[in-house]
Amino acid sequence: MLGVFPVLGTTTLLCLLAAVLFRLNLPAVQLVNFLVYPLWFALMLPFARLGERLFGAPPLAVTRSQMLALAHAGFLHSISVLWLTALRAAAAWLLVGPVGIIMLYAILVPVIRRLAHIHLLSSAHAADISEPS
Repeated sequence: MLGVFPVLGTTTLLCLLAAVLFRLNLPAVQLVNFLVYPLWFALMLPFARLGERLFGAPPLAVTRSQMLALAHAGFLHSISVLWLTALRAAAAWLLVGPVGIIMLYAILVPVIRRLAHIHLLSSAHAADISEPS
Protein backbone atom coordinates (compact mmCIF):
# COMPACT_ATOMS: atom_id res chain seq x y z
CA MET A 1 0.00 0.00 0.00
CA LEU A 2 2.90 2.35 0.64
CA GLY A 3 4.01 1.71 -2.93
CA VAL A 4 0.79 3.25 -4.25
CA PHE A 5 0.89 6.40 -2.11
CA PRO A 6 -0.17 8.96 -4.73
CA VAL A 7 2.52 11.59 -4.21
CA LEU A 8 5.30 11.32 -6.76
CA GLY A 9 8.69 10.54 -5.30
CA THR A 10 7.54 9.55 -1.81
CA THR A 11 7.05 5.80 -2.06
CA THR A 12 10.75 4.93 -1.82
CA LEU A 13 11.13 6.96 1.36
CA LEU A 14 7.91 5.59 2.86
CA CYS A 15 9.00 2.02 2.13
CA LEU A 16 12.45 2.72 3.59
CA LEU A 17 10.89 4.05 6.78
CA ALA A 18 8.53 1.06 7.05
CA ALA A 19 11.39 -1.39 6.47
CA VAL A 20 13.51 0.22 9.20
CA LEU A 21 10.60 0.62 11.62
CA PHE A 22 9.36 -2.97 11.25
CA ARG A 23 12.84 -4.50 10.70
CA LEU A 24 11.94 -5.80 7.27
CA ASN A 25 14.27 -6.87 4.49
CA LEU A 26 14.95 -3.49 2.81
CA PRO A 27 15.88 -4.85 -0.65
CA ALA A 28 12.72 -7.01 -0.68
CA VAL A 29 10.56 -4.05 0.36
CA GLN A 30 12.07 -1.84 -2.34
CA LEU A 31 11.66 -4.62 -4.91
CA VAL A 32 7.95 -4.82 -4.13
CA ASN A 33 7.79 -1.01 -4.24
CA PHE A 34 9.32 -1.13 -7.73
CA LEU A 35 7.01 -3.93 -8.86
CA VAL A 36 3.84 -2.07 -7.83
CA TYR A 37 4.77 1.01 -9.87
CA PRO A 38 2.23 0.10 -12.60
CA LEU A 39 -0.41 -0.15 -9.89
CA TRP A 40 0.70 3.24 -8.53
CA PHE A 41 0.25 4.71 -11.98
CA ALA A 42 -3.17 3.06 -12.39
CA LEU A 43 -4.39 4.34 -9.00
CA MET A 44 -2.94 7.84 -9.19
CA LEU A 45 -5.92 9.36 -11.00
CA PRO A 46 -8.60 7.54 -8.94
CA PHE A 47 -6.95 8.83 -5.74
CA ALA A 48 -6.89 12.33 -7.23
CA ARG A 49 -10.57 12.08 -8.18
CA LEU A 50 -11.52 10.78 -4.72
CA GLY A 51 -9.56 13.64 -3.15
CA GLU A 52 -11.43 16.13 -5.34
CA ARG A 53 -14.74 14.68 -4.17
CA LEU A 54 -13.66 14.73 -0.53
CA PHE A 55 -12.82 18.42 -0.70
CA GLY A 56 -15.50 19.49 -3.17
CA ALA A 57 -12.84 20.63 -5.64
CA PRO A 58 -13.52 20.79 -9.37
CA PRO A 59 -11.95 17.94 -11.33
CA LEU A 60 -8.49 18.67 -12.64
CA ALA A 61 -8.62 18.51 -16.43
CA VAL A 62 -5.70 16.16 -16.88
CA THR A 63 -5.34 12.68 -18.31
CA ARG A 64 -3.07 9.87 -17.14
CA SER A 65 -0.75 10.46 -20.09
CA GLN A 66 -0.51 14.17 -19.23
CA MET A 67 0.25 13.30 -15.59
CA LEU A 68 2.96 10.89 -16.73
CA ALA A 69 4.42 13.58 -18.99
CA LEU A 70 4.50 15.94 -15.99
CA ALA A 71 6.25 13.27 -13.92
CA HIS A 72 8.89 12.86 -16.61
CA ALA A 73 9.32 16.63 -16.87
CA GLY A 74 10.84 16.63 -13.41
CA PHE A 75 9.90 16.28 -9.76
CA LEU A 76 9.90 20.00 -8.93
CA HIS A 77 7.92 20.92 -12.03
CA SER A 78 5.35 18.20 -11.26
CA ILE A 79 5.00 19.42 -7.70
CA SER A 80 4.56 23.04 -8.79
CA VAL A 81 1.71 22.05 -11.12
CA LEU A 82 0.04 19.28 -9.10
CA TRP A 83 0.79 20.09 -5.45
CA LEU A 84 -2.82 20.71 -4.42
CA THR A 85 -4.06 17.70 -6.36
CA ALA A 86 -1.33 15.60 -4.72
CA LEU A 87 -2.42 16.76 -1.26
CA ARG A 88 -6.02 15.83 -1.97
CA ALA A 89 -4.96 12.45 -3.39
CA ALA A 90 -2.82 11.84 -0.28
CA ALA A 91 -5.85 12.59 1.90
CA ALA A 92 -7.86 10.07 -0.11
CA TRP A 93 -5.07 7.50 0.33
CA LEU A 94 -5.12 8.15 4.08
CA LEU A 95 -8.75 6.99 4.08
CA VAL A 96 -8.27 4.00 1.79
CA GLY A 97 -4.68 2.98 2.62
CA PRO A 98 -5.15 1.71 6.18
CA VAL A 99 -8.09 -0.44 5.08
CA GLY A 100 -5.98 -1.79 2.23
CA ILE A 101 -3.09 -2.52 4.58
CA ILE A 102 -5.36 -4.47 6.93
CA MET A 103 -6.89 -6.41 4.04
CA LEU A 104 -3.50 -7.24 2.51
CA TYR A 105 -2.19 -8.32 5.91
CA ALA A 106 -5.22 -10.55 6.52
CA ILE A 107 -4.85 -12.17 3.10
CA LEU A 108 -1.07 -12.44 2.78
CA VAL A 109 -0.01 -13.55 6.27
CA PRO A 110 -1.91 -16.87 6.14
CA VAL A 111 -0.68 -17.49 2.59
CA ILE A 112 2.96 -16.79 3.53
CA ARG A 113 2.67 -18.96 6.67
CA ARG A 114 1.22 -21.81 4.63
CA LEU A 115 4.01 -21.52 2.05
CA ALA A 116 6.62 -21.46 4.82
CA HIS A 117 5.05 -24.54 6.40
CA ILE A 118 5.08 -26.38 3.06
CA HIS A 119 8.70 -25.36 2.52
CA LEU A 120 9.69 -26.63 5.99
CA LEU A 121 7.91 -29.92 5.38
CA SER A 122 9.58 -30.42 2.02
CA SER A 123 12.99 -29.51 3.49
CA ALA A 124 12.49 -31.98 6.34
CA HIS A 125 11.39 -34.65 3.89
CA ALA A 126 14.43 -34.00 1.70
CA ALA A 127 16.70 -34.27 4.76
CA ASP A 128 15.11 -37.60 5.71
CA ILE A 129 15.67 -38.99 2.22
CA SER A 130 19.31 -37.87 2.06
CA GLU A 131 20.30 -39.39 5.43
CA PRO A 132 21.91 -42.84 5.13
CA SER A 133 20.15 -45.62 7.07
